[in-house]
Amino acid sequence: MPMYSSLKRIKDKQEKTRTVEKIIELRTQLDRQIPAKTATDTLLLATWNIREFGDNRNPESLHYIAEIISRFDLVAVQEVANNLTGLQKVAALLGHNWDYIVTDSTEGTAGGGERMAFIYDRCKVFFRKMAGELVLPETKLINAGDKKLQFARTPFTVAFQAGWFKFILATVHIYYGTASKNDPRRVEEIKTIAQFLNNRAKKEGENYIILGDFNIFNQGDDTMKALENNGFYIPNAIKQHPTDLSSKNKYYDQIAFKLKIENNMTVFSENKQHAGAVDFTESVYKADEASTYQQYFSDKYVDNKTPDEIKKYYLTNWRTFQMSDHLPLWIELQIDFSNQYLKNIIATEQTPAQSPIQTPVQSTTSDSASVVYIGSKGSAVFHVASCGSLPQEQNRVYFNSRDAAAAAGSTTACSKCKPP
Repeated sequence: MPMYSSLKRIKDKQEKTRTVEKIIELRTQLDRQIPAKTATDTLLLATWNIREFGDNRNPESLHYIAEIISRFDLVAVQEVANNLTGLQKVAALLGHNWDYIVTDSTEGTAGGGERMAFIYDRCKVFFRKMAGELVLPETKLINAGDKKLQFARTPFTVAFQAGWFKFILATVHIYYGTASKNDPRRVEEIKTIAQFLNNRAKKEGENYIILGDFNIFNQGDDTMKALENNGFYIPNAIKQHPTDLSSKNKYYDQIAFKLKIENNMTVFSENKQHAGAVDFTESVYKADEASTYQQYFSDKYVDNKTPDEIKKYYLTNWRTFQMSDHLPLWIELQIDFSNQYLKNIIATEQTPAQSPIQTPVQSTTSDSASVVYIGSKGSAVFHVASCGSLPQEQNRVYFNSRDAAAAAGSTTACSKCKPP
């Protein structure tokens, strides 16, 4: 939990009472909507675009932001401002066991001087001493009309470990451009980052997770397809949650996976998955509280304005700069593979020719009796073992579950055998 001692130093009695009461209400909401943190079993991973997050929040808002972040183990944050004061204040509220890694600010009009950050609980998450901003080689630049461009905001990759699970996170804030749902440059940015990291994951044998603000409007848009058709898998438990505060019908933020883990080590299961988006306005800065906070509004938004105009400013502007215009998106991952590892030791003893601990989820041999689906190298299509349209033997990849196939990028069911 965050540090609450600074609440005692709020001089205004009404503000102090309101803040404490709202924190209690927010805590109750978070208890209800987010699983409890565990010592070793699970990782609560989140992404949150915190609007222009600099030295521009009231102390009350910083407490609410810290309260939400504290419920997770690792949070990717976009739109951190060049001024790090806000991030530093939240880190102080979180306590000494929390730390953060942040990029330098992005230059240029499209970049807006933004930084990206990871905030993590050191009691659960270990920084594996690798971090970097992704810069494309000349041959991989993004097609933008007659120009070849780098990313508008440079993706930030960092290697972490939590429990048994080693992974590399890449957080992004994809170019927005026009109000079109399929802005060409936006689609190209998503396609490029997915292809680039998919190839890197295959080369390195690492688990990659891309998360952040993709500016995806709807699930069927070309922007979403650019991510899913290029090697990354988004669990249905994530895709069903819109993350825009205003209309709650846009799927701007996503968490996508390219996993290569060992046999039977399940990070998530679609049937049992916990994920969600936190609508903090259920507890703080509610729709009917404009009059409560009007004292903080600049005069130009109050003088000669109707009550409806003041309320609109509160809903669409003021409170979004106190919290955000995005909702935090999260997923719970399994990170304790002890039982699976021990069972594999027994299996190894019984069949010395096999080595389950070294066998990835996507196997290139069919020795295992647990094979359920067969995919193809370089293709997203997967089949049942009895399908008459299987790829050539040397190109086959074997999976012991549909989740394993999807996590490895085989997301398209064969139209002939129609895998269940």
